[in-house]
Amino acid sequence: MNPVSALYVPGDRPDRFDKAAASGADVVILDLEDAVADAAKAAALDHVTAWLAARTGGPEVQVRVNVGADHEIRAVRATGAHVGLRIPKVEAPEDLGVIASLAQGLPLTALVESARGLQNAGPIAAHPAVAALALGEADLASDLGSTAEAVLDHARIRLLVAARAAGLPAPMLSVYPRIQDLDGLRADTERGRALGLRGRTAVHPKQLPVIREVFAPDPEETAWAEAVVAALGGAADGGGGVATLPSGEMVDPAMLGRARAILAAGRP
Repeated sequence: MNPVSALYVPGDRPDRFDKAAASGADVVILDLEDAVADAAKAAALDHVTAWLAARTGGPEVQVRVNVGADHEIRAVRATGAHVGLRIPKVEAPEDLGVIASLAQGLPLTALVESARGLQNAGPIAAHPAVAALALGEADLASDLGSTAEAVLDHARIRLLVAARAAGLPAPMLSVYPRIQDLDGLRADTERGRALGLRGRTAVHPKQLPVIREVFAPDPEETAWAEAVVAALGGAADGGGGVATLPSGEMVDPAMLGRARAILAAGRP
C-alpha cells in the first residue's frame, strides 16, 4: 500500500475513532500529544489502548506519543496491536535509543520539529528503527522564526533528501491548519507534491478528498512511466541502454527509477 492521506484524531475523543477509521484515510493517527490537554492525557491513553485492543481490522494506525512518555509506548505495546509510533521533537538519533527498545519492533516515524532536528535529519533517518520521517511545520516555524514559503520548502527538501538517502519513503506533508481554506490546502499540497513529497496528514475529514485528488496518479505521467519501463526492458531485468519513446523523447536507465516510482505510487 502507498498511503497518501493520514487523519489525526485527538486521543481523548474516542467517539471519533471509528469515524476516522471509516473516513477513507489511509492512516489514522491517534494523538496523545498536542491535541490533548495535560489534564486529559491519562484518560486519552486509556481510550486509545482500549480501542487498539478491541479493533480487528481497518486502515493503518499510528499513535503519536508525548516526549519522554515511556509509559505510553509500553501501554500501546501491551495491546498487541501492530501500529506505528510517531515520535515528536526528535533532534538526534540518540533520542531514539530507549524508544526503539521500548517499541520492540513497532515502526517509528520521527517527527523533525526544530532547527537542530533538521540539521540532524540524515543521521535520524539512518537509525534502524526509523521507518519514516515527518516534518512538524508549526513547531519548526516557531523555532526558525519564519513562515516564509522559501524557508518551508527548504525544510521540506532537506527532509526529503535525508529520507531518500536512507532508503526511506518520501515524507508526507504536515497538516494544513486552516481547515476551511480548501483552495489553500490544494495549492500548498500541489507545491509539496512538485517538491517530491508524497501524501499529507489532515486534521479534518473534509481535507481528505483534496489530498487524495492531488496525489492521484496523473494519466500522462503514468503513460510516460509505462512507456519508459517498456522501452528499457521492463521492470524485471533492470533494463539498459538508450531508447526512444513513441513521442520522440530519448530515455536511458537513469529515468527508470523515477518511472517505477510513479507506477508504484499509483498502485492500491
